[in-house]
Amino acid sequence: MGWLSAGDTYEVALVEGRVVARQASGASGAGQVTTLPAEIRDRPEVHELQRFAEWLQWHAAECAAQVGNWMVSSLPVPAGLLARVWPDEAWRSALRDIVVVGDGPDEVGFLRDADDSGGLRVVNLDGETVRLTPRTVTMPHPVLLPDLEELRTFVAELGVVQGVEQLHRATWHKPADVDGDARAVTEFAGAEYRSWFHLSNRATSLGYKVSGTYATDRIRDAGRIFTASVGIGDPYTEDKAWTGRLAWSDQDGHRILPLAEVGPVAWSEGMRMAAALHAGRTVTADGDE
Repeated sequence: MGWLSAGDTYEVALVEGRVVARQASGASGAGQVTTLPAEIRDRPEVHELQRFAEWLQWHAAECAAQVGNWMVSSLPVPAGLLARVWPDEAWRSALRDIVVVGDGPDEVGFLRDADDSGGLRVVNLDGETVRLTPRTVTMPHPVLLPDLEELRTFVAELGVVQGVEQLHRATWHKPADVDGDARAVTEFAGAEYRSWFHLSNRATSLGYKVSGTYATDRIRDAGRIFTASVGIGDPYTEDKAWTGRLAWSDQDGHRILPLAEVGPVAWSEGMRMAAALHAGRTVTADGDE
């Protein structure tokens, strides 16, 4: 982005998301970038750039959230759509190095480019850059990736940093010996908070919804919608709050499901929520909970 005149003495521009100023050419010290001088902070050019910077931040967050939704849900995404959004820096930052799967199980790699013809350039596990031309791709939830540990080692060796957390997202696999008839997990229950408000704030800050006495997360798994819920207590009857059991219900939330019906993504995401709420529990100075 170029420099805009802000009065007779200064020019302003957006640099790395921040509005900065420099003295205009011909003035003493021209070209030296500095923070905004007080005398131009209320200039309309400055306010416009600040609003634009806020919009760019919002846009980047929206792009990352959408890619995250595609990944958590493992939804098929048209390759042509990726090509259309790729020129946008915010989309490109969110999509670059996300692991995608094409038409076949061998078409796996880190996304590096998407062109107008619908072709995708990916880096495969052999470190080779190949071109794929699938109609759609998926960005699998990490719990569904059979080569997850190998992929994690690969990105560590290459220093790859994903714009959207995928490979290093915390995952939980449903134990083979889990009681399929049981309807709740209590592993992360009993974490104490100073109040219901602290616990509910913890949940909402992590992106979860609070509905009455529960923190909830809606999860798409193999085309089916699950609602994971963790009890968080009642603000009207208790001074403190404790995390409760983790359970999964159907799309409408009317039926608590036996654990045997909980899919791998729903299980992992529900456990991730419960673990994150447990991690924020009150800890005293001597380390006791």
